[in-house]
Amino acid sequence: MRTIDVNIPGREYKIHIESGLLKDCAPILEPIVKGRKAAVITDTNVEPLYYAALEAQLTAAGANTFKVVVEAGENSKSISVFGRVCNEILENDFSRTDCVIALGGGVVGDLAGFAASAVLRGVTLVQVPTTLLSQVDSSVGGKTAVNLPVGKNLVGTFYQPSAVIIDMDTLKTLPEREVACGMAEIIKYAAIRDKKMGEALLSGGYDLADVVARCCEIKAEIVVNDERDTGERMLLNFGHTVGHAVENYYGYGTLSHGAAVAIGMCIMTEYAEKMGYTKAGTLDTIKALNKKYGLPTDCEHRAELASAALHDKKRKGDSLSIVLVHEMGEGYYMKVHKSVLNDIVKGGRA
Repeated sequence: MRTIDVNIPGREYKIHIESGLLKDCAPILEPIVKGRKAAVITDTNVEPLYYAALEAQLTAAGANTFKVVVEAGENSKSISVFGRVCNEILENDFSRTDCVIALGGGVVGDLAGFAASAVLRGVTLVQVPTTLLSQVDSSVGGKTAVNLPVGKNLVGTFYQPSAVIIDMDTLKTLPEREVACGMAEIIKYAAIRDKKMGEALLSGGYDLADVVARCCEIKAEIVVNDERDTGERMLLNFGHTVGHAVENYYGYGTLSHGAAVAIGMCIMTEYAEKMGYTKAGTLDTIKALNKKYGLPTDCEHRAELASAALHDKKRKGDSLSIVLVHEMGEGYYMKVHKSVLNDIVKGGRA
């Protein structure tokens, strides 16, 4: 088993990575859930595949388990569904010593994490991510949120889990679109922090479990230094400022999060190369990675995306922090005037 420590002061926890772990995680869960209620938040796709296995492990760990099931898809990441989830949890005579467990992808992880942070002003949380994207990114680091019509992830909290349990076998049931979605986040990590991983991704010479572990290590290192997203953690938003605008414009769920981030990385790097901020050829590398893993490099309606991008959470008054790369493996961020987004998004086609 690969185990990664996340040592945030007062919120230390471990990320556990192993094939078959969903059927053998009772020893990890027991110290967290023994003698407590465990509310498993999952969705209509994941529940028939993995809930029974997790329930058996929770029972073996001494928990009294119940489930709350939401519709699969980005539309469930909303204020109304959040309210329903909280209500169903509390209808089961939940107490502050009990535990919420997120079983699913990024939508479930964000929704369940937000609920755990809010119900009774905060209860224990365990993340059990079942998609590649949630394994390498959204289950680690403590960001929770739901979407609003005005933008993505604008209402939420920072709330760390007590454990992250990653079973690589859950990826065997993922549709190709969802695998590609996760690969976009992996490409992001290669771009901002690990050039060698990017080279391995291009050549195809890698073990996916090692890649997942490496992405978790990178995120853990960054989050420990900047839990609240005021400095170094901004690097994790490479491609996301424009990517979130793409999602908002096209409609959540119409275009996958990974596809939107892939487009965002290309648009940002296109601009940075033109300005001399990024080494020439970096855009070609990112585009080659995107294409290798079935991800887009551009989109239509770029002129309309700038206004949506202005709702990004990192905007402060008239300025905005954007994330660029000097070259593959070297990410950095800089503050620009909000008007620069027009130049970035509307600049020539990639």
